[in-house]
Amino acid sequence: MKYKITLKGKTYEVEVERGEAMVLDEYEAKAPVPPVAAAPVAVAAPAAAAAPAAAPAAVAAVAAGTSVDAPLPGNIFAIKVKEGDAVKAGDVLIVIEAMKMENEVCAPSDGTVKQIAVTKGQMVATGDTLVVI
Repeated sequence: MKYKITLKGKTYEVEVERGEAMVLDEYEAKAPVPPVAAAPVAVAAPAAAAAPAAAPAAVAAVAAGTSVDAPLPGNIFAIKVKEGDAVKAGDVLIVIEAMKMENEVCAPSDGTVKQIAVTKGQMVATGDTLVVI
């Protein structure tokens, strides 16, 4: 199989056969060419100024305490605790579904759940606050 690999501005053409790799060619990588925009079409001027864009929904304030963050992006599959619950280190707090796998997020330390910052079905990114202990 032949592969093209770009690394630090250089492109390498590599052939892999029976577990052995051999570099066939090496050359400077070219920057991708941005697509050319079509000529603008004449548009009638708006009668009134456009209304300003709506502000994004305010992010809920996070309570003080130990923040338990999402270790990976995914969907909140289950919330195993409620606010006010006492938890011990290692207890499952949240289950995140990512790539059809359920990943448990556990408490890093003993404490009481002060805030749950997500809802079931919500999409989260790596580093988003899930729970505050």
